[in-house]
Amino acid sequence: MQKLVLTLVGIGALIAGFLVFNGLPQTAEPQPQALVYNPPRALAPFTLSGHDGELVSNQQLHGQWTLLFTGYTFCPDICPTTMADLRRIMPQLVSASELPVKVWMISVDPLRDDVQRVKSYASFFGDEFYGVRAEHPQLYPFVTDLGLMYSIPDEGETDYLVNHSAAIVLVDPNGNRHAIFNAEHQLGELPTVNMDKLVSDFSIIAKRFRY
Repeated sequence: MQKLVLTLVGIGALIAGFLVFNGLPQTAEPQPQALVYNPPRALAPFTLSGHDGELVSNQQLHGQWTLLFTGYTFCPDICPTTMADLRRIMPQLVSASELPVKVWMISVDPLRDDVQRVKSYASFFGDEFYGVRAEHPQLYPFVTDLGLMYSIPDEGETDYLVNHSAAIVLVDPNGNRHAIFNAEHQLGELPTVNMDKLVSDFSIIAKRFRY
């Protein structure tokens, strides 16, 4: 009889413990705030010129994480700010993945940005930064395939600004669009990507990724 009582008490304790455990708030797995493509989206075939004089295609995106950003060397504000911010957080991005992390600065000003100018601009920010360019017939389809945009100046213009997306596209080591980090628009401030959120989101994405 005593053994039966002890057994029933033990079972009751297990049930009570189970109910208490399930009644406690469970810690939810953190989710990225960026737009993550599920499944990741393949990029259309492309050929661009790298700042080292080499032609680059989809193949050069494989085996690394790549942050793609549209800009141009004459840009007075968003481009240098974003590039400097990416350089600042680069150590955190690198530490979040065993695979290399690179930034491609895609020039959207082919008239003024030749290969040498793009090289000087991009390489200033560090070895992880790579400049690419192309003429409009190759450039425009590539940029729009990323979900980004830029404006083309009127013929004959020499002193102009190029309107372009401030978002940053993340390409995964399989060469697919994996996520997009959209710029935040604050009244009176430049539309730029929140780098703290980018670091946090990238850490989550890289941890879950299987190459």
